[in-house]
Amino acid sequence: MKRKNGLMVIVLSASIVLSGCSTMSNAVKGGLLGGGGGAAVGAGIGALIGHNAKSAAIGAALGTAVGATTGVIIGKKMDKAAAQAAAIQGAKVDSIRDANNLKAIKVTFDSGILFQTGKSTLNAASKDALTKFAKILVSNPTMDIAIMGHTDNQGTLEVNQKLSQDRAQSVANFLQTQNVPVTQFKEIVGKNFAEPVADNKTAAGRAANRRVEVYMYASQKMINDAQAQAK
Repeated sequence: MKRKNGLMVIVLSASIVLSGCSTMSNAVKGGLLGGGGGAAVGAGIGALIGHNAKSAAIGAALGTAVGATTGVIIGKKMDKAAAQAAAIQGAKVDSIRDANNLKAIKVTFDSGILFQTGKSTLNAASKDALTKFAKILVSNPTMDIAIMGHTDNQGTLEVNQKLSQDRAQSVANFLQTQNVPVTQFKEIVGKNFAEPVADNKTAAGRAANRRVEVYMYASQKMINDAQAQAK
């Protein structure tokens, strides 16, 4: 019981410190959270920072804590890529934590920009946005990518599963035509309507739920390179 209480104090204390440091850069946060805090503490804080408990599922866990300096180096690279992605019209950028508690990026493209209702064919505006986004990915070859398609809850699960998968694949296919190597793509997944971000009872909520998310996170090579640089 004492051990559990002690862990809770550590998690709460860390979350209070970080929430109070509104001017702290993501790179510094990456260094603090990538230090020797341990897997249990890291997972708790990661969910708070990312505002998404499922963010820890992105990436393959190393099984050991990543050093603070390594976290800072990776955090700076993610900060730069996030700023570039945020400049693209129609892209919403969020900071999350990956399975190793390192800074990662979630870029959300809603399907109102990417697709016509019920379709998985990219329109001209979305191709322009994805062309710009592809340049960021090409310039960061050691960032791994996961693409996840989502739908609203209109129609059957079977129809929406296929539609969400097709939309995720359409984005991946187009990015590959823009010279993003296939080796960077670690997951291309249709999530159907299982993970809504808004209320499907309203038109606005359904529109928000029709989306494609692209996750950018540190590959094993990026981690290795950062660890070598930190020495």
